[in-house]
Amino acid sequence: MFEAQHSRFATFGVISKIPGELIDRVWFIIDNDLRGLVPLDNLLKFKLVNNDGQVSIHFSQQDLDTEMAFDQDLDYGDEYPDMVLAYDDGDIQTILL
Repeated sequence: MFEAQHSRFATFGVISKIPGELIDRVWFIIDNDLRGLVPLDNLLKFKLVNNDGQVSIHFSQQDLDTEMAFDQDLDYGDEYPDMVLAYDDGDIQTILL
């Protein structure tokens, strides 16, 4: 799951609510911090949290006891959704609300 060479997209709902740089950070976390460290399901949850005005991306997965937080140097926006999901159908990977 979540091999970097597969096609990657974000839904219009995601693109309209968070900046592209934040979407890229979610893909970066999947590729560089999660893959190979924890077994990944085809559906990943990322909470977007206001951490003193900056974004913190919290990862969790059903049936996995481990949760991780990744602090970002990006400003948090009140219009950001509470959570985004990353879904891998085996060919295409999509970030969605």
